[in-house]
Amino acid sequence: MSQNKLTTFGETIKQLRLDIKLPQRKVAAYLDIDTSLLAKYERNARQPPKSLILKIAELFQVNSDELISEALTDKIANQILEEEVDSKLLRIAEDKVEYIKSKKKNCN
Repeated sequence: MSQNKLTTFGETIKQLRLDIKLPQRKVAAYLDIDTSLLAKYERNARQPPKSLILKIAELFQVNSDELISEALTDKIANQILEEEVDSKLLRIAEDKVEYIKSKKKNCN
């Protein structure tokens, strides 16, 4: 599943589904969700919970960490777009992540 080009979570799962020629209704049935909800995931109109992402990874036999990362980066990217964040703020956020990691590490 590792890809050289950028895609969204929805594009990725739709392509995985099309690659093995499964209709949405069969994937939705396996995942125990409505077909309309799967369609929303594929259109990036909704984000699935982690538990469902794990089931999707299992169904398509792909690395669950990669699929979770795809969904999480979509969430972050959409938040950035909504907030109209500039690159300076992103660098500060990266620094803050490192700071928080070090604080947690020191607490253990």
